[in-house]
Amino acid sequence: MAYPDLRSFLGDLGDDLLHVRDEFDPKFEIAAVLRSLPADAPATLFENVRGYPGARVAGNLFGARRRVARAFGTTEERLAQTWLDNKQRAIAPVFAKNAPAQEVVHESPDELLSLLPVLTHHEKDGGPFITTGVLLCTDPATGRRGMGIHRMMVKGGKRLGVLLANPPLSQFHANAEAAGRPLEVAIALGLEPATLLASVVRSGPQGPDKMSVAGGLRGEPVELVRARSVDVEVPARAEIVIEGRILPGVREEEGPFGENTGYYFTNVSPVIEVTAVTHRDNFIYPGLCPWSGDVDTLLSLAAGTELLGQLQTMVAGVVDLDLVGGTAGFSAAIAVRNCPRHEVRRLIMLALNLDKRLKTVTVVDDDVNIRDPREVAWAMATRYLPERDTVLIGGAEGYVIDPSSAGSIAGSKAGFVATRGAGLEFDRITLPAAALAKAQALLATLHK
Repeated sequence: MAYPDLRSFLGDLGDDLLHVRDEFDPKFEIAAVLRSLPADAPATLFENVRGYPGARVAGNLFGARRRVARAFGTTEERLAQTWLDNKQRAIAPVFAKNAPAQEVVHESPDELLSLLPVLTHHEKDGGPFITTGVLLCTDPATGRRGMGIHRMMVKGGKRLGVLLANPPLSQFHANAEAAGRPLEVAIALGLEPATLLASVVRSGPQGPDKMSVAGGLRGEPVELVRARSVDVEVPARAEIVIEGRILPGVREEEGPFGENTGYYFTNVSPVIEVTAVTHRDNFIYPGLCPWSGDVDTLLSLAAGTELLGQLQTMVAGVVDLDLVGGTAGFSAAIAVRNCPRHEVRRLIMLALNLDKRLKTVTVVDDDVNIRDPREVAWAMATRYLPERDTVLIGGAEGYVIDPSSAGSIAGSKAGFVATRGAGLEFDRITLPAAALAKAQALLATLHK
């Protein structure tokens, strides 16, 4: 079942949604709650946002894989395969007859922060930052639609700084700037899970339209409408849409901002001039805290599952892949079955070259749970020999927000082969299935 919008998804969560009725400030306080939530915590809806009567803020939407599985109508175990299967069934968007996203319209607003509770996340941040806005625009050179999540700093008044570190939107901006024209854009906030996740799919310059990918993930087309002040199509059921133009030839300091690396990062970035803001009545602003479980799940599903699908077509025996939590997608663990060591080394080389974010890869057998850090550490401690099982790559491209390669045009990467040997001494200790089943039944009663 596809969720038509964020509200319907939240409404279906039941006890997996925490309603916070005490007043919280969008400056630091809401982010502090989102950062402090335990790993298995429910999604959170702040219903009393200081300074914004009627507005709500939702967070920790993807902090647990069970909620993403619910969004796709599947199980946690089938989540990756469901994603890969649905992504292949592209469904083109359609135009909507009505647009809840435009129930309230603010033309040429003087001050963005007077309308929206954009969160300030960290003590040394340069200001409030939009962290889960889907930037939408059209390439002036080709007419191709583009969409992606890019951080945006509220600079005061109607100006936003935007970090355009990745294509295709960085190329669209370059094409418009080369022609001396502003690039018309829209920022959709508060989307249902499938469309939000589709925005971070790596589709490539000749890849499918991400709105069509979103339709495939949803199982039905995304409804679009024309923006009010710019020539951009936007999701009709978004909670909020910010419209504007990226100014040609303008660059300003953007940051510092506490990034997904866990460190502050400042850039000199393009500037968006806001031309309109539209939103639903009693809108829900989506809050995503960097370096959090939310980000880990987004990256692991959108980027990690994509990489898994690629590797499975190239190397026999690839079973699963997970981007390690807390690493900003820089580290991955891969599980294989019946994969000889020379093929494991080839797999490592492929993974590190296919994803420019990846800096380290650990490969284990599929008797190891790659989502359990203790198990992966056990495999490294007992199956890996540094001199024999380390793959090093020098002169690799460094990633823009990685502080270890800051100021350098080249980085380096490493892979670790932690698969078992052939002897009986590598057989894991086990318990009889009947005894385990009885133990698990007991534990299940303790959690009720």
